[in-house]
Amino acid sequence: MAQIRQPAVAGQFYPSSPKAIRQQIESFCEKGTEQKEAIACMLPHAGYMYSGAVACSVVARIKIRDNLIILGPNHTGLGKPFSILAEGSWLTPLGNASINTALANALLKRCSSLAIDTKAHQFEHSIEVELPILQYYKKDFSFVPIVVAAQDLESYQRVGEEIASAIKDSKLDKETLIIASSDMTHYEDAITAKEKDSQAIKAILELDEKNLWSVINKLDITMCGYGPAIIMISAAKGLGAKNAELVRYQTSGDVTGDNSSVVGYAGIIIT
Repeated sequence: MAQIRQPAVAGQFYPSSPKAIRQQIESFCEKGTEQKEAIACMLPHAGYMYSGAVACSVVARIKIRDNLIILGPNHTGLGKPFSILAEGSWLTPLGNASINTALANALLKRCSSLAIDTKAHQFEHSIEVELPILQYYKKDFSFVPIVVAAQDLESYQRVGEEIASAIKDSKLDKETLIIASSDMTHYEDAITAKEKDSQAIKAILELDEKNLWSVINKLDITMCGYGPAIIMISAAKGLGAKNAELVRYQTSGDVTGDNSSVVGYAGIIIT
């Protein structure tokens, strides 16, 4: 019997009832948004009240493909460095999201660093919070979840290149969207956060994962999903990406009014 992963943060990061989720997402919606083809995107993963508007602004603008690879950072410290699940489904208040076993196995075959590991996924929120938003905009997709721990630049780049190769080998390059889940600077004043984040965002928009790594280390940017972002950029370039667009940036201070200690959120589309 296929394993069903239960929600870990429903009722905390996002509502636990389908009606409340839909109402909250609809409150973020921008009407009449034109959807475009995208190879990859970056979404924030905080509580919906803080970052949901940024995530929805991105998802509303892209054609969500049938196959998703969602890369999230490891906040719990559990599991392998590059933890993948290859079967089963994830339950959310909006229903079951199925894992794409064929694509997961193609990734495992091509990517030597990936390892099947349930521990890294069991309590991790960075992938889970994206699913209801994606389900709101598209009911029928399958996905592969990958949780990423701290590693070196070369490891991230290699995994990104291998993901691109696996997608091309499977002839799914026109049917797969890569999603990096990341928040930006954590718990600094809004002015400092925006200055630091602007440098990281500039590197992402230039599709320059080496410079992203460099500015994160040079400026000590507490971007939790820099690993997923680097993998996403590397994979997207392997799939022919040439352009990136910042859809929206805001901080938690824009919601709470407290700018003394904020978290930054950026939504980016790569084409």
